[in-house]
Amino acid sequence: MTVGEKPFAGKVAVITGASRNIGKAIATELVNKGAKVIIGDILDSEGDVTVRELNDLAGDQVAAYIHTDVTKYSNNAALFQLAEKQFGGVDIAIFNAGIGSNANTMFMPLDDEMDERMMAVNTTAVIKGNKVAMLHLAKRNGGVIINMASAAGLRGTPAVGIYCASKFGVVGWVRSCGIYNAVCNVRVNAVCPTFVETELADALGNAGDQDPFATLVEKSPKAKVETVIETVLKFIQEEERNAQTLVVLPDGVISDYDQPNPFPESLSKNYPEYLASVQTYSKEAIAYYRKRLAEARERYGI
Repeated sequence: MTVGEKPFAGKVAVITGASRNIGKAIATELVNKGAKVIIGDILDSEGDVTVRELNDLAGDQVAAYIHTDVTKYSNNAALFQLAEKQFGGVDIAIFNAGIGSNANTMFMPLDDEMDERMMAVNTTAVIKGNKVAMLHLAKRNGGVIINMASAAGLRGTPAVGIYCASKFGVVGWVRSCGIYNAVCNVRVNAVCPTFVETELADALGNAGDQDPFATLVEKSPKAKVETVIETVLKFIQEEERNAQTLVVLPDGVISDYDQPNPFPESLSKNYPEYLASVQTYSKEAIAYYRKRLAEARERYGI
């Protein structure tokens, strides 16, 4: 393979939940395109196997694994610090770890741990990981963060209500991160697949308790893992994409999903002072967040 066929040569990616399935497929594609990868997961034996396969594939040390509980700041920090130590820095951060079990909880027992677990892994852990990643990418003078959300984060259904809430949270977070491209050249985006050909779709189907949604999931067309990978590559390579969501659909379709405008043009015209204040804020906020970034990096020690 020639240098021209290795577009990510010299790039380093950190990927959570990459011991198997979608995360592993993404890691393999990035290595094939010249990147080095650090994998964080809780599936240690599978993670070790994946890293050996990637290193064998490349014929070089291009991958490393570390046990990572994404809900813990200490584990996220260790994950990115390993990338610094092993490969010199981070250019791409992909937060793929997530769970789908117990996604329909409205009439399930009032179990604090069960409900908090979904939000902790799917939403809060993404925020924690993004905060750590932002500091490391800023040190590298920029890069891209890609969060694995879901089409369920754009349109709700009672069958997987708490899962929808967790993924709506990821989408809301991503749409709130647009300013950081101007602050420190870091873009933040979200991949939003429909059902994909992995066991997560089975988990969401709640087949164990005869939920009719399981039949719907079984009969639903599934997006291919290859299309998810294509979407990830678009976010890495197309630098104009920032604070965006791309929906991954069956039959290889990738669709832009624009966020709604809470202030229609007709309404906005009636509030010129507000529009002026928005423009002022946009300018002042960049300087404000650059100062906060510098403080955060000093506190973190990077």
